[in-house]
Amino acid sequence: MEQIKWKLNTLPKADDNEKQKGIEFLNDNEISKVKGFHESIPQYEKTPLVNLENLANLLGVGGVYLKDESYRFGLNAFKVLGGSFAMAKYMADKLGKDISELPYEKLISDEVRNELGDITFFTATDGNHGRGVAWTANKLKQKSVVYMPKGSSLIRLNNIKAEGADASITDLNYDDAVRLATEEAAKIGGLVVQDTAWEGYEDIPAWIMQGYGTMVKEAVEQLAEYGVDRPTHVFVQAGVGSLAGAVQGYMAAKFEDCPITVVVEADKADCFYKSAEAGDGKPRFVGGDMQTIMAGLACGEPNTIGFEILKNYSKAFISAPDWVSAKGMRILGNPLRGDEKVISGESGAVTTGILACIMQDENLADLRKELKLDENSKVLLISTEGDTDPDKYKSIVWDGECPSI
Repeated sequence: MEQIKWKLNTLPKADDNEKQKGIEFLNDNEISKVKGFHESIPQYEKTPLVNLENLANLLGVGGVYLKDESYRFGLNAFKVLGGSFAMAKYMADKLGKDISELPYEKLISDEVRNELGDITFFTATDGNHGRGVAWTANKLKQKSVVYMPKGSSLIRLNNIKAEGADASITDLNYDDAVRLATEEAAKIGGLVVQDTAWEGYEDIPAWIMQGYGTMVKEAVEQLAEYGVDRPTHVFVQAGVGSLAGAVQGYMAAKFEDCPITVVVEADKADCFYKSAEAGDGKPRFVGGDMQTIMAGLACGEPNTIGFEILKNYSKAFISAPDWVSAKGMRILGNPLRGDEKVISGESGAVTTGILACIMQDENLADLRKELKLDENSKVLLISTEGDTDPDKYKSIVWDGECPSI
């Protein structure tokens, strides 16, 4: 069975001023404005933060709190938060307005559409991000074009098409599909809405990361309702690192004593782990097909913004085989008596799986000690998606695909 790999973060850090400057766009004041925009969308509801008390007792930690993003806007995943805010921010900037002046109802008005004209939004996705972009474009009465990497789920493709997008599965990997979206957008003057950043393309990825901040701010508010002022630990999954960077950045900006943050990747696309292993502060890329059940994490080239944040603040990077995610899916789908059931997809459950492994596997005792995980730990996890591919979910949870023993 493939082994879990981990590396403590010994990457060179920026000086304190540069570190602080790098997370200013994710501070509580900025994210409050973002959350205000999301709250103006009629379908907005705060997603649940589930207290897995009995799982925490079994694992020997003080608390396990899981943010369940399967309820987000009826789209079964968190990604729409980023795309919708970035698209709205782009439109606000084009109109010379602050986003606080353009709540959802005004944004979708004929007045705004007539002033801006037609916009075609382009993106590449394994499914969840593209569906969020397509959903938002549809609400804005605009067009969207979505490219998916080879091996993408037909169910996810059809969900994107149902939102009105021109969507297709390519014969490219994720990173090459991003390049295709960029090239095609340039031909017609369309807008690329991508959560990965590169030199010359940083505004929209930063806005997408801010969009994810709504989810993190909600989680912190909900933790307070459980009597937890600050999580001691946060486990967050990384593809390109936009979500992980957003979560880490918000936590570092919010708390003087920043929670210990652990970044978890699919081992077939572990660019952050490989960067940590190299140790020189430069990002490493992973190429090829990156065949993992964690389709949402099958990204081999780090977001440059997220990379800097994670390099400066995160505690450790973990490279997780598929069976870890499958284990997490089964734990959440078949909870201990008294705990709430959570339907979590392949990319959503990997942090639950890795926490269980760290606490129960003596081969990971050194990591457990380094992370200071014990009976006093209050751990925040994020289930980023539900069963966005229901057939795959059943194959894993019902039929035992990717066994963990």
